[in-house]
Amino acid sequence: MSLSMYSSCVPVFVHYLKNLSVILKKGADYASEKKIDEKVLTGGRLFPDMFPLSRQVQIACDVAKGCGARLAGMEVPKYDDNEVTFDELQSRIEKTVIFLLALPEDKINGTEQKQIKLQAGPRELEFVGDFFLRNWALPNVFFHITTTYNILRHNGVAVGKMDFLG
Repeated sequence: MSLSMYSSCVPVFVHYLKNLSVILKKGADYASEKKIDEKVLTGGRLFPDMFPLSRQVQIACDVAKGCGARLAGMEVPKYDDNEVTFDELQSRIEKTVIFLLALPEDKINGTEQKQIKLQAGPRELEFVGDFFLRNWALPNVFFHITTTYNILRHNGVAVGKMDFLG
């Protein structure tokens, strides 16, 4: 049995977004236990020129929903990038997962050669479907989830590899 575009996309994104949710819960619990303003963690960065944790979560969700929508030939849902608390970030993850699970499998399968165009800052990027999924979307989601993990770990939250992997 070969891998389908859908099985390589939606279930993978859903799995890792749910793991991200667990990681954020540990961050929220840590902030509460240590009496730290949660915005210190959600605004935390690994280096001054990097995005804060909140933006890392937003981008992970944006890339996942954008990939699914583009492959399915649907409009990418727009979310306001205004989350600053753990609860708000959890809500963003939840609505992203709900959106992904509602994508029609038959609209994503067979999109290996589909032309995909997207704007990334000032650049317009062009891909074919399988390259877009494997070499753009999946690595981007993993990068931003890993960076979220690293920001929390750097700040003392007891997260480990199994939290990332699930």
